[in-house]
Amino acid sequence: MKNFTRREFACKCGCGFDTVDYSLIAVLDIVREHFGVPVTVTSGARCLAHNESVGGVSTSQHTKGRAADIVVRGVDPAVVAGYVKGRFPSASIGTYDTFTHIDTRSNGPVYWG
Repeated sequence: MKNFTRREFACKCGCGFDTVDYSLIAVLDIVREHFGVPVTVTSGARCLAHNESVGGVSTSQHTKGRAADIVVRGVDPAVVAGYVKGRFPSASIGTYDTFTHIDTRSNGPVYWG
């Protein structure tokens, strides 16, 4: 992990679940290098209980350590999504008003937002 620590991906409930897929980290490292500004992981790994408490779907890639919701400082989420889609065509991407969801599911890609 060039630009990230495992702690940044840990479940926000404090349970200790911090599994993260290596290919997801590789994508995020390249996103960080491309934009040249900090990338904040607002949601990474989620245990099943926390995923349910935040309204995540039961098949959420967060529960598999294969997803991250990120904010790239000063960059519109749609711009981030466009870059990721062009650079990583196998990545799944969700675009929201305040963040970008990126995941490395094996049955993708899927796009929404």
